[in-house]
Amino acid sequence: MASAPGTSENPLRVAIIGSGPSGFYAAGHVLNHKAHPGLVAEVDMFDRLPTPWGLVRGGVAPDHPNIKAVSRVYEKTARHPGFRFFGNVEFGRDIFHEDLLARYHAVIYAVGAEADKRMGIPGEDLPGSAAATAFVAWYNGHPDHRHHQFDLSSRRAVVVGNGNVAMDVARMLALTPDELERTDVADHALDALRGSAVEEIVLLGRRGPAQAAFTNPELRELGEMVDADVVVDPRDVVLDEHSSASIEGEGDLTARRNVEILTRYSEARAAGMRRRIVLRFLVSPVSIVGEDRVEALEIVHNQLHPDQSGGLRARATDRRERIETGLVFRSIGYRGIALPGVPFDQQRATIPNREGRVLGPNGQPLRGEYTVGWIKRGPSGVIGTNKKDANETVDRLLEDVATGELLGPADPSPQSIEALLGERRPEHITYVGWAAIDATERSAGEPHGRPRVKLTSFEELLAAARERVPS
Repeated sequence: MASAPGTSENPLRVAIIGSGPSGFYAAGHVLNHKAHPGLVAEVDMFDRLPTPWGLVRGGVAPDHPNIKAVSRVYEKTARHPGFRFFGNVEFGRDIFHEDLLARYHAVIYAVGAEADKRMGIPGEDLPGSAAATAFVAWYNGHPDHRHHQFDLSSRRAVVVGNGNVAMDVARMLALTPDELERTDVADHALDALRGSAVEEIVLLGRRGPAQAAFTNPELRELGEMVDADVVVDPRDVVLDEHSSASIEGEGDLTARRNVEILTRYSEARAAGMRRRIVLRFLVSPVSIVGEDRVEALEIVHNQLHPDQSGGLRARATDRRERIETGLVFRSIGYRGIALPGVPFDQQRATIPNREGRVLGPNGQPLRGEYTVGWIKRGPSGVIGTNKKDANETVDRLLEDVATGELLGPADPSPQSIEALLGERRPEHITYVGWAAIDATERSAGEPHGRPRVKLTSFEELLAAARERVPS
């Protein structure tokens, strides 16, 4: 009879689906736990892309290299002798739920929230209307989005949303070519943005400045743009009594500072720069107008009213307005996507769980299945939020090691999954292959003073992985 998992003879074998921040934080906590000294663990991480790091590679704006530096933490985890990476392997196509249950003591789902929320208004599917997530993936060189085309010939672009992704989109449209050329923005996007005719970027928030989801640094950074004025109507920063009360005293400090920053912008005199970023509040889109493509956006002005939960809800008034534009990006949130064979809450668009333990249809935890990150809690927080979230899940997993509440795999040997992938997905990418991709991109960027020149197709990435560039 095999010993309990966690010994050198029978290591705890954990599969992690997804290689973004939450997946890597989970892997690091499994492999470097301190609460269970002597526990021997091995982690196999799978990702549909040939490249790891998730939104750190494909979602962080190119002009924010300091945020991407968190990848050094993930590289440290990847150097652990118990860690393996299998890229270019898709759950539900190359490996399946039953494959993992037969080969691992525990499975952690860390797939994030890939889909975007729709506005649900007429004209949303007209050319010139797009998800901000698609634009972000396009300029970051995601292989699924490299062939997208965004018509940047319009003088005005409108971004619907008041979060950091909306801010990233606005900033990318306002950066100068010189600023962009020092980043790792995808070359196809760099070429298009160089020729952009966009002069004004308008961000729309359905509630007031005290409810905006920007973080303080993101909002403050707008005032440091090289060639873009930030415009806020002074009337937009006059708070209603409920918003004022929400940020006073022991109220929301982030919101209070956002209001202070926005107030400074409203008081500043425009410097006549080449581009303008206009921040507007208490407005919602009601329709996108156009024959063959976007020509204008119709919006309604809102008022705030207290709701039963103690928050403030935006209600439409009868005042409407038309904004002439040829480009509209929606940035109103993300949604998770169901995984084959894994429970899914359609309303919340997450995997149902209790402290990371996946719950079955009867509301009870499923043996040996866990979740972390946005697919666990919804799309909230910043990159660092995922560390605490992942630690909570892994702590529950380690508790289940002690009580024997894990899976009983038929063949947990490391060779078993290798043999399976050798048959089904022989072109899978190991971490050595990713290191080769990484070296190729960095080498291409070095002569131009760029951190890297990204490879943006599966063919290019797989070809570079085969090179096995020495470290």
